[in-house]
Amino acid sequence: MKAFVMAAGFGTRLRPFTEQLPKPLAPVRNVPALFYAFALLKEAGVREIVCNVHHHAAAIRKAVESADLSGLQITFSEEEPILGTGGGLKKCESLLDGDDFFLVNSDIVTDIDFTALARQHRSSGLPGTLALYETPHAAEIGAVGVHNGLVKDFRNMRNTGLESQFIYTGTAMLGPAVFEHLEKGFSSIVDTGFTGLIDNGGLGAYLHTGFWMDIGTLESYHKANTACGILPERLAGTVRDALGMEPCRLSPEATVDEGARVIRSVIGSGCRIGKGAMVEDSLLLPGSVVNPDETLRCSIRDRHHTVELPQYNK
Repeated sequence: MKAFVMAAGFGTRLRPFTEQLPKPLAPVRNVPALFYAFALLKEAGVREIVCNVHHHAAAIRKAVESADLSGLQITFSEEEPILGTGGGLKKCESLLDGDDFFLVNSDIVTDIDFTALARQHRSSGLPGTLALYETPHAAEIGAVGVHNGLVKDFRNMRNTGLESQFIYTGTAMLGPAVFEHLEKGFSSIVDTGFTGLIDNGGLGAYLHTGFWMDIGTLESYHKANTACGILPERLAGTVRDALGMEPCRLSPEATVDEGARVIRSVIGSGCRIGKGAMVEDSLLLPGSVVNPDETLRCSIRDRHHTVELPQYNK
C-alpha cells in the first residue's frame, strides 16, 4: 500500500519561523510534524510513501534521510516551480497509479485510523473517500457539503446550498481514477480531482471522531505544543512504536540552568534557559535561548524571532 504526503507548501501563516524552518519539520512535542503522518501510515501497513517538496526541500530531505525510518521507503518529488495540491499529485501519477493510495497533508496532527478509512473506502466501491471532522468552527474553516453520505461541495463553491459542521481533514483515500481529473501545472486538488470524482462516481465521507489539529497557524501550532493533555497517548505511542521517536515537552538535548522555571512549555533540542528565567505557556524551537532572569510567556521563539500570542482558554 502506498501514500502521498504533501510537504511542498511555503507555510506562510507560520512566518517568520518558516523562513528558516520548513513547515513539515515544525516540531510538535519535539517530533517533526511530518513524522506523525509517517508513523500512522506505517502502523496502517503502508510501506511506500511519495513526498512532494519545494520550500526548503533540501532540509526536508536531510531530516528524513537521517532519521531511522526502517520499513518505510520514501520517494521525493521535488517541484520547481511549485505545483499546488493538484499539480503536485498529478506529477506523481506514474508512482501511484494502479491502486488505491492514501493522501495526507503534512501540517496536521491526528490519530486518524487509516485502517478503518481504507476499510470503508474499499467497501464503498467509490473512487475516493475523504476523512471529515466535525467542529463548530466549520463555517470559518471551510465547511464540506455532505448529502446521503457523499461529499458534494466545499465552501458552497458548487452552489449546492449544503451546510454542515464538517471540515476536510487533509486526509483521504483515492483510487487511480482521480488522475483523470487532475491538471498539470499549478492547480488545486479540490477544484480538479475532488470535483471530478464528485461528478464521476462519487466521493465518500469517512467521519473521524478522534483527535485532529491543523498546525498551519501560529495560534494552532502553539496550542498543539503547549496545551495540557492535547496530544493523545495513543498517538504518542504510535510514534514511539513505529519510528522510535519520543514526543516530549523537554528535549534531552536542552539545558535548564539552576533556578529557572518551565511551566506548561515545550523546550526543543539545543535550547538554553538561563539562571532565574521563567518560561510559561511557550514553545522554544531548537537552538533558542532565554537569557538569565528573563520572563517569556505565551510565545514562540526560535534563534532569530520571538512572537507573543494572545492568551486562550487551556
